[in-house]
Amino acid sequence: MSHPLSLITFLSLLFHFSTVAATTIGVTYMSSPGLPPPEEVVIILQSLKITAVRLPVADPNIIRAFSYTNISLFLSIPNSLIPSISANRSAASRWLYDHVIPFYPRAHITAISVGTNVLAEGDVTSADRVIPAIHNIHRSLIDMGIRQIMISTTFSFVNIMTTSFPPSSAEFQEPASNFIIKPLLDYLTETNSSFFVSLYPYSVYKLRPEIPIGFALFQEHAFNFREDTITGVRYRNLFDLMVDAVIAAMAVAGHENIPVVVAETGWPNFDPSNAVEARDVYSKMYLQGLVNHLRSGKGTPLRKEGVAEVYIYELFDTNDTATKGLKSDGTGQKWGFCYPNMSMKFEVGFCNGGSTMTVSAVKVVTEFLLLAIGLLISC
Repeated sequence: MSHPLSLITFLSLLFHFSTVAATTIGVTYMSSPGLPPPEEVVIILQSLKITAVRLPVADPNIIRAFSYTNISLFLSIPNSLIPSISANRSAASRWLYDHVIPFYPRAHITAISVGTNVLAEGDVTSADRVIPAIHNIHRSLIDMGIRQIMISTTFSFVNIMTTSFPPSSAEFQEPASNFIIKPLLDYLTETNSSFFVSLYPYSVYKLRPEIPIGFALFQEHAFNFREDTITGVRYRNLFDLMVDAVIAAMAVAGHENIPVVVAETGWPNFDPSNAVEARDVYSKMYLQGLVNHLRSGKGTPLRKEGVAEVYIYELFDTNDTATKGLKSDGTGQKWGFCYPNMSMKFEVGFCNGGSTMTVSAVKVVTEFLLLAIGLLISC
């Protein structure tokens, strides 16, 4: 009589440990005139089952609106404040007292990006002020008794990579690698934080016309792949290829295990310079393909657990000056998937489960179930 109980206990544990955490799927949200108030936005996000929001503009009124919700917040500090925060701990504390302390932990703030795409401003040597600014924000949080918020900075893929294909040959660009990226990776390792990167397959697709659009839009066809000739790994979509290029570059820099957070990704539904591929049908294909891929639990060829978080750009069409430079050219583009009246331009299912069973785990569990059945019969 002891066998069935022990087998049931063992199998329940097996199911528990053979699941992997699903990638958190969030959206980028900014307020502007003509858009609904934050309190109404929270309701629509909850109805869409979206559990994470990135705020490029950390408006205290918006942060307050997310209090007592199950939605986590990813805040950003403007590039313009980096010099003062890097030079003065009191400036770091002032920003935290304005944007974090009045709301935390009622508002579930999980990450802060100190600056966004600072390398796009041209002066690489001045970007090294980002690291002291990150340290000052981190130390100020520790002094305030807060240790759960990740601190990093957000890079744009196109500004930090020497090459994206093959991923196994990817490295970070110099001199940015030595000035800012490697010191940042050291810090992220010490603090168990993540590497933040904005990643747009649309931009790479526009730069590389030989890339099939289906490869960029998660369309699965028999011959729709690219092979890394060095490793023999086959890539079925451009998103995974770009993520693995970042992971390979981190490995070259000596930090292969740092989690990756995709701070921005998306596909425009309007682009005055590209009316053919920038439209609703392609935006829907990219977003739904991305969500389905992330929910599948397949990860990427170089990292089976995949990326930790992904933030879709963006909830509403906005005049995005806060993240200028993250896209190859953003003039007149529209990336939002909701209209100002909060109806969706096209349907995308964002439902995001807490965990997903890997294919290999399913095979293992199936084998043990068959074994268990055999043992039960023999008893």
